[in-house]
Amino acid sequence: MSDLDAALGKVLDDVTADDAPRVPGVVAMVTDRDRTVFEGAAGVRSVADGEPMTTDTVFAIFSTTKAITGTTVLQCAEEGLLDLDAPAREYVPELGDIQVIEGFDDHGDPVLRAPKRDITTRMLLLHTAGFGYDFFDETYNRLGVEHDQPSVITASRASLKTPLLFDPGTKWQYGTNIDWAGQVVEAIRGNRLGEVMAERVFAPLGMRDTSFTLTGSMAARRATIHQREEDGRLTPLDLVLPQDPEIHMGGHGLYSTVGDYLKFLRMWLNDGDAPGGRVLRADTVQAAVCNGLEGQEVGMLTAVIPSLTNDAEFFPGQRKSWAYTFMVNEEDAPTGRPRGSLGWAGLANSYYWIDRRTGIAGYWATQILPFADPVSFGGYLDFETAAYRHAPLASPVQVG
Repeated sequence: MSDLDAALGKVLDDVTADDAPRVPGVVAMVTDRDRTVFEGAAGVRSVADGEPMTTDTVFAIFSTTKAITGTTVLQCAEEGLLDLDAPAREYVPELGDIQVIEGFDDHGDPVLRAPKRDITTRMLLLHTAGFGYDFFDETYNRLGVEHDQPSVITASRASLKTPLLFDPGTKWQYGTNIDWAGQVVEAIRGNRLGEVMAERVFAPLGMRDTSFTLTGSMAARRATIHQREEDGRLTPLDLVLPQDPEIHMGGHGLYSTVGDYLKFLRMWLNDGDAPGGRVLRADTVQAAVCNGLEGQEVGMLTAVIPSLTNDAEFFPGQRKSWAYTFMVNEEDAPTGRPRGSLGWAGLANSYYWIDRRTGIAGYWATQILPFADPVSFGGYLDFETAAYRHAPLASPVQVG
């Protein structure tokens, strides 16, 4: 066993050990530009039946869907089918009807006004269009509780029709922006988002276990989402994302395996190239991985619905920005991840990073709510740190 296998395997074993608190199960992998250099699984798919976690286990990947949707948007722009700075309502007319919420009146009804400028697709990619999430924003949560605004988990068109929290382009706020970007892609391509992904991303990458709708084989390998109770116990949930959704939610709706997602990460390490043909041009990749925010930074995501998320932030105290569509750490991270690297996460505690400078990337998958679970997130950071200490890293290259 290599030092890398031993070090990373120990992280997985430690985080699934019987001593509470723990995660039920985890799959994690690391790749360089050419191949997977570590893959491991530990624990169980569900504490209810004890079925072992395996490397081909299927996960609800939630917001790690976003980068795949962003890739399909960039493909449209490459082909001259999409102007990122044109009003997005030119592609999705519904976006022209969205208003800004300024609060609630004395009767508790929303106070709305027209936005001062149009939403663009670039704003959607950057999370500066004005949309939020109810679990990170009090106004959206109030709309859900008091005005029956559907949750995005319903994958319904109505769930996207939320007001803007501010005028487009004036602020960074994490939310349903990428779901709308997926609707732009559907309007341009004339197909559902999942079909576009299957043809233009999954096929050239050989991703056979990634879809909005579970196949029979995928369903048989699906890990159960668990709830972390206040005392640390794990309760299995009967939570499966809608399998015939009204909307293919580009912000969170995919199921996948860690092995499949690693193929997607490897494409970003290789300037858009893939075994089955190029997914993105190299110049598109170079532009897509840079900070797109002007004078703004990514900070703490403050919890509003504790059952869904804790307060969450990568590398507190360090500068972070946003690209198309990843977080960019603007300083060297304590894990060993160099500045200019990319990363993000999914609601059920999956995490990834892409280090194009030294040529490695990794993905950590668990199925636990709320987000930013201290055990899973802490294990992920230990995993990334161990990867940098023990992986045979490629020679650094100039990127960006």
